[in-house]
Amino acid sequence: MTGTVHTTRTDEVTQRPGRWLALGVLVLAVLLVAVDATVLGLATPYISEDLAPSGSQLLWIGDIYSFVIAGLLVSMGSLGDRIGRKRILLVGATAFGAVSVLNAYATSPEMLIVARALLGVAGATLMPATLALIRHLFHDPRERSLAVGIWGATASAGTAVGPIMGGFLLEHFWWGSVFLINLPVMAVLVLVGARLLPESRTANPGPWDLASVLLSLVGMVAVVYAVKETASHGFGWVTVAAGLLGAGALRGFVRRQLRLPVPLLDMRLFRHRGFSGAVLADLLTILGLSGLVFFLSQYLQLVQGRRPLEAGLAELPAAIGAVAAGLVAGRAARRLSVRAVVAGGLAAIGLSLAALTAIDGSTGYPLLGAALLVVGLGAGFAFTVTADVILSSVPKDQAGAASAVSETAYELGAALGIAVLGSIVTGVYRGFTGPAGTPAAAHESLGGAVEAAGTLPPDTAAAMLDAARQSFVDGLVLAAGVGATVLLAAAVAAWFMLRGQRLEGETAH
Repeated sequence: MTGTVHTTRTDEVTQRPGRWLALGVLVLAVLLVAVDATVLGLATPYISEDLAPSGSQLLWIGDIYSFVIAGLLVSMGSLGDRIGRKRILLVGATAFGAVSVLNAYATSPEMLIVARALLGVAGATLMPATLALIRHLFHDPRERSLAVGIWGATASAGTAVGPIMGGFLLEHFWWGSVFLINLPVMAVLVLVGARLLPESRTANPGPWDLASVLLSLVGMVAVVYAVKETASHGFGWVTVAAGLLGAGALRGFVRRQLRLPVPLLDMRLFRHRGFSGAVLADLLTILGLSGLVFFLSQYLQLVQGRRPLEAGLAELPAAIGAVAAGLVAGRAARRLSVRAVVAGGLAAIGLSLAALTAIDGSTGYPLLGAALLVVGLGAGFAFTVTADVILSSVPKDQAGAASAVSETAYELGAALGIAVLGSIVTGVYRGFTGPAGTPAAAHESLGGAVEAAGTLPPDTAAAMLDAARQSFVDGLVLAAGVGATVLLAAAVAAWFMLRGQRLEGETAH
């Protein structure tokens, strides 16, 4: 009965000419999150100078957003299925804008970390709701593939808009201004979305199980924390305890979902090989990319001496490639095959990261630009098709939960990538040997070294910065190599797990 109700409602929405305008509102939410994620890397040198965070605090500023959002995405996706995806999207967007102001005016590393965590709470409401509403708006599989492609392309465009706008703002205003660019986007989203978006929820969804929410949050945050701390400082009783707590909480979460008559997340979704393969591909891809991307802006500014706007423009090829690939990915997957497009995209990213192991402090832009373009193309093909597979693998009334699993894989991969690859960069960097008189703060981060150089004699400062920059590049090269290995492994896994998966089978649901 439930399936019949939803099929009828979706068919009605499919015929509405306003569905493409509604899609425009949904991609604004994606733009909001993408811009916020990318401007942080550009602002990092300025945050280092103003707030003087330690190396560990700098990593927390970078990844606490992903920690929190990864812990809450499944819960918020399920909540949207219950109370209404439009409602949770608009409430979340309003909160996202308000908390962005708190980020902009943070006065200490601790305050910024807390503000980023709160931003994660708000952000967890946005992404699952947007994908779930696309599933609700577009019943025709080919239309939905195009809609998902536009959704993914907008996320990629946000990665370009963010650095360029951020670079302009950083050259004219203080670093907090990069968070305030969220406000006009949020305002348009809320005002227009309230009129254009249809409400969508699951019929007879059952209660929202608070115990499952807590188990999911504790499990995800504890596991990611344990990985981060182990990568940074090795095994210790605190990290082991956190890992055991997280694993126990996630085990409890899975067992509870299997017992509940209406679970927060239907674990039977993972029996679908295409669904599991797409989720795994997303997680490994972002793990391999995110740590490297987080430090690339620092490389462009602090090693190569580019201004913020120039650094933002330098990263543009990745977004151009992703937008172009995202718009044709569905068609390519139908003409070739799902596994060929996804595995090929992942392999292209892996090979590009392998090429980046050849960089040094004076590497010319043609190599960097070409590598970033191929990374963007590969990501555009892979992410668009995996999102389509995930949406098409589940009944419409589970779209929010399935979308949340997709986004959880993305955010968990980002958190693990920044934790593991970021810790590799930081660990190698801290080992540099500076001249006599090098302050301890210079070993915390490259931004700290640049700031400390202003207090040293010119010869000492130059020698210290040369050593620090070389050590940072060495760490970046090692992280690129690890990332390339992860991406190539993900390509192999996708080739086998997505065997036989076809986008045309979407209408079976």
